[in-house]
Amino acid sequence: MTDAATTLEQILDDRYSCRGFTSEPVPEETIDRILQMAQRTASWCNSQAWQVDLVTGQATAEFGKHLTEYVLGNGMRSDLPAPERYEGVYGERRRASGYGLYTALGIERSDKDARLTQMLENYRFFGAPHVAVITSDAGLGTYGAVDCGGYVATFLAAASSLGVSTCAQAALALYSDGVREHLGIPEDRLIVCGIAFGYADPEHPANTFRADRADLTDVVRRHG
Repeated sequence: MTDAATTLEQILDDRYSCRGFTSEPVPEETIDRILQMAQRTASWCNSQAWQVDLVTGQATAEFGKHLTEYVLGNGMRSDLPAPERYEGVYGERRRASGYGLYTALGIERSDKDARLTQMLENYRFFGAPHVAVITSDAGLGTYGAVDCGGYVATFLAAASSLGVSTCAQAALALYSDGVREHLGIPEDRLIVCGIAFGYADPEHPANTFRADRADLTDVVRRHG
């Protein structure tokens, strides 16, 4: 295995969804390096459907305050259809992930107040000093959203390679109107997700949790 392949494998193995950040800002030049690397993402017909609304500094706190208030006072509405339900193995994986996180945080299933507080941390970006909101052109439909997914994956790996922690957040897309209202995102842009990023708080209990991955036999069908 080449050194480059070893390095990439290590980056992918080490990356996790950070749910507890320090307030230390990421230097602008580091953010720009992440964005430049993410911009190399492959896309359908090189359409590069993604656009990024980058929120940083005091604007992050203001955005979080707005979203928290919006979530508490409004119903969900996402630009992209959210799953109606998680069934079978998808439901099992979702439950296992939630159970593992809440166990790390010491939150009992019956503690509704603590569960609500933790849910709202999504809209405070888990204390991250930066958040990137990823949008796609509405005219590109499903393939635009797929391209944005590739962009997000590259962004996460690029950030990790520079020692920056991340958490991709579909939760932001569940309240698309609240995000659009605050950031002035045009109606012809579909809100795909957010990415909270910054430096991980090593003392935060949420950061001890690691989600597992399915075996290859569960996801790969071989022919020939």
